[in-house]
Amino acid sequence: MDWKLELVVVPVSDVDRAKAFYLEQTGFRLDVDHRAGDFRVVQLSPPGSACAIALMHNLDRAGTLSGLHLVVRDIDAARAELVDRGAKPSEVFHFEEGGVQTPGPDPDRRDYGSFLSFSDPDGNEWLVQEVGWAGAAA
Repeated sequence: MDWKLELVVVPVSDVDRAKAFYLEQTGFRLDVDHRAGDFRVVQLSPPGSACAIALMHNLDRAGTLSGLHLVVRDIDAARAELVDRGAKPSEVFHFEEGGVQTPGPDPDRRDYGSFLSFSDPDGNEWLVQEVGWAGAAA
């Protein structure tokens, strides 16, 4: 039995503002923008991902989502792309012994060792991890 995660609901206060952010500032692609009366769902996918997000209007929960992870091959290139698109990502960081967050990429560029973060306009938080860089650099 396969169990595939294909959709994560992201609660937002303004669907149009969030849609613009994800399209323009993160480069997600628009999969669906469907309206049925007062109900609207906007579904977007990160480039290369099999899992999408659905922006759902929910004033009570807007900005409460955290722990969403994206995986990229080159954390520095990913950060540069977000900056070029007008997003405001954190600087790249890694964790040292004892879980101490430290500036810069993982010194050994180990998979899942280098990170950056960003938030959407409501404050939903994303973490970006680097995987595969060391293999690509060899």
